[in-house]
Amino acid sequence: MLKRKYGSRYDWKRIVDRRYAEQYISTTQFTGYVTLLEMDNVAAPLFMTYKGRGVCIANKGYSWLQHFPDGEQFSVTTVFDSTGQIVQWYIDICRENGYCLTNGPWMDDLFLDLIILPSGEIIEKDIDELEEALNSQLISDDEFALAWAEFDRIKTLAAQNRFELLGLTKEHLLILKGEQS
Repeated sequence: MLKRKYGSRYDWKRIVDRRYAEQYISTTQFTGYVTLLEMDNVAAPLFMTYKGRGVCIANKGYSWLQHFPDGEQFSVTTVFDSTGQIVQWYIDICRENGYCLTNGPWMDDLFLDLIILPSGEIIEKDIDELEEALNSQLISDDEFALAWAEFDRIKTLAAQNRFELLGLTKEHLLILKGEQS
């Protein structure tokens, strides 16, 4: 069974105090749910290491804006630091996005991920997990092929600076904070 991830991160114990908002946005540029998780207090900061560099992705004052586009096989989480600067875009390749009345928008993770740093650097992640999922029959051959096709498509768009959703993150952040309609 695939891991279902919710935008609310309702089960994430690291966040001690939080604010959460979600909104369905339908424009010519984007249609789907967008969630905002604001971390008012955390039990401990969360650091990831990318090519030998430590990058903080969760800490007091940080925000995660997550896009769940309708009919797509990806979800994008934009990490903002406490000053409102983008730390990274984390793109989960997924089987589908959906909505649950109790916990909000979700996606079924297909393991492959892309991380895009503000410098434009693209980092590939969890290739081994996808292969392991196929070998253990957690996913089908079709899901394996879907994950790779979507991964390659988004990676190409990002490398060409044509993955347009990244350009909407600050605008959508303002919408969810109620600063723009």
